[in-house]
Amino acid sequence: MTDESTRDDGRQRRQELGSFLRRQRERLERAAYGLPPAGRGRAVGLRREEVSYLSGVSVTWYTWLEQGRDIHPSRQVLDAVAAALRLSDAEHDYVLSLVGLAPRPAVRADAVDVAPAHVQRFLDALDDHPAYALAPDWGIAGWNSAYERLYPGVATTSSEDRNLLWLVFTDPSVRSLLDDWDDTSRRFLAEFRAEAGPRLSDPRYRDLVARLTTASDEFRTRWNEHGVGGFVSRERVFRHPSLGRLVFEHHQLRPSDHTDVQLVVYVADAETRRRFARTTD
Repeated sequence: MTDESTRDDGRQRRQELGSFLRRQRERLERAAYGLPPAGRGRAVGLRREEVSYLSGVSVTWYTWLEQGRDIHPSRQVLDAVAAALRLSDAEHDYVLSLVGLAPRPAVRADAVDVAPAHVQRFLDALDDHPAYALAPDWGIAGWNSAYERLYPGVATTSSEDRNLLWLVFTDPSVRSLLDDWDDTSRRFLAEFRAEAGPRLSDPRYRDLVARLTTASDEFRTRWNEHGVGGFVSRERVFRHPSLGRLVFEHHQLRPSDHTDVQLVVYVADAETRRRFARTTD
């Protein structure tokens, strides 16, 4: 990117930020802030001075933001303005992105014990492709019938133990099902650690790690290695006790309206699909 195009990109971002903030300010209900109507009984829209007071940002600085001036606001300033304008999480992150700042750190997610209904419908629609939904702490919050055929234990395991990491390290049937248990368990643990980093103080995470540390020597050893890794789509091979060797492609999805839930989908090859179809005839 040339210097001129870089300057042009920065200018467009500043203009978009100014227009966005002004639009948000002008749509706010004054009564929601305990403010009286403005001139001519206007009930909607805050003045720049009022946003300045509510955010603790100087009027001049806030005005320059709306004007698209070439200034460099800090995250603290933008967080304060976002709070004053009562921006949604998506709007807040959008403002940060316009000035080149990373999204806000992940906060502790609420517990998810059961997949949202529309997520479960999506899992069911995948038919012969095994799929399940993971909560932030890797509890299995939903699954389809194909996944239950692959791993029947998911339906009979107690809700407390129905956690992917727990099952991988403590359930002998899962160990025998996985063609490459050693590699898969290491990958899963590295992925879990990468995702759990911002939430390790959450009691659900602390308790899970403590339980696994006590229950599994292999988990304890590998957890202390501090491996971290991201998800990679790849081939997965299973050794099913009745269906034999099954081959899938392993994918991960996140619903845009429930990014705290991850969907894991196994796309079966042709032979595996035929075997799965026979189990439902």
